[in-house]
Amino acid sequence: MTPSDGGGFRQVGERTIHEGVVVTIVNGTFEAPDGSTFDRDVVRHPGAVAVVPLDDDGVVTLVRQYRAPLDRFVLEVPAGKRDVDGEPPEVTARRELEEEVGLSARDLELLTTFHNSVGFCDEACLVYLATGLTPAVSAHDGIEEQYLEVHRMTLVEALARVADGGITDAKTVIGLLLARDRVASS
Repeated sequence: MTPSDGGGFRQVGERTIHEGVVVTIVNGTFEAPDGSTFDRDVVRHPGAVAVVPLDDDGVVTLVRQYRAPLDRFVLEVPAGKRDVDGEPPEVTARRELEEEVGLSARDLELLTTFHNSVGFCDEACLVYLATGLTPAVSAHDGIEEQYLEVHRMTLVEALARVADGGITDAKTVIGLLLARDRVASS
């Protein structure tokens, strides 16, 4: 079965329940291989990018940002929604890197694409490794970003924070682990 193959399942319709600032919630109707139908609530998301900025000296730049769904600050890699129509994800990644932490990358390498919560959401997040970093002008956008803090630590220290539960954000955990593997293989 290929990733695009539904194995005999297919969507036959949907109606919008809620259209929000970031996501749209729909009630989708699906057909099973036996012909029966069933409904599922689905969160439609424009997708996101995440960037692991890694200096030549093994230091990563993270942000500590308030996240309303958790009602607390979270330590994470720079990231953002793919909310500009037609913008290539690499351009979004470079923009978010500059806006959030004031860095520009000579090299941007796609590490992976993952789906956050496949049981109810279609969001895909593209994770990049940014190297060859130079200072750029940051431009914090939105109320949460106005209060974000930039944190620099070695990749080893960041991975220790993953292991001890200090970093729990999925895109950050995935990005740091893949950056470690990428550095080890080069």
